[in-house]
Amino acid sequence: MRSIRVDDQTTRARIRDAAIEVFGRDGFATGVRAIATAAGVSPGLVNHHFGSKNGLRQVCDGYVLDVVRESKSGAMSASPAGTIAQLAEIDEYAPYVAYIAQSFTTGGTFAKQMFENMVDDTAAYLEEGVANGRLKPSRDPRARAKFLTQQNVGGMLLHMRMAPGGTDFKSALRDLAESIPLPALELYTEGLFTDDATLTAYLHHRETT
Repeated sequence: MRSIRVDDQTTRARIRDAAIEVFGRDGFATGVRAIATAAGVSPGLVNHHFGSKNGLRQVCDGYVLDVVRESKSGAMSASPAGTIAQLAEIDEYAPYVAYIAQSFTTGGTFAKQMFENMVDDTAAYLEEGVANGRLKPSRDPRARAKFLTQQNVGGMLLHMRMAPGGTDFKSALRDLAESIPLPALELYTEGLFTDDATLTAYLHHRETT
């Protein structure tokens, strides 16, 4: 991961950041007035900058995806020690994790589009990892990207919904960051099966059916 980029604090950026936090905490049924209050502006100014709550939501989606994309790409290019050290920055990502959790819990067109965008981004940074020698190539890169996205998002949602503390996403995210690195890195690095018999059998099945 990398630190959240320092963005300008123009009115538009301030409204967007407030909306990400409010949507993540309270859900997408939250009205423009509550977002305006959190940003310290009038509801009319929100509509002036984004046209509507739907327009604001689209901007928030794009920005959250950019943050995820940058952090994952940074992890692929960082040294292993640097990647682990960046876990200390996990609290900074709480508003974005909360936003993503709300998106997938709510479902609908936004969630589907966000998932497809996340798969696209995952495929890109996995390809980057293969190119720089950090990752092994896949027989089906797109399928691997989709599987990892499903596992990561599903695991995150389950953890966030079951974690104590209700909407304290910082605590839940910190707990997740402390509990998954060892089993995840062990599995990704050393594998699970002791031989390739199951994979070989599956590949044979796929070729003959």
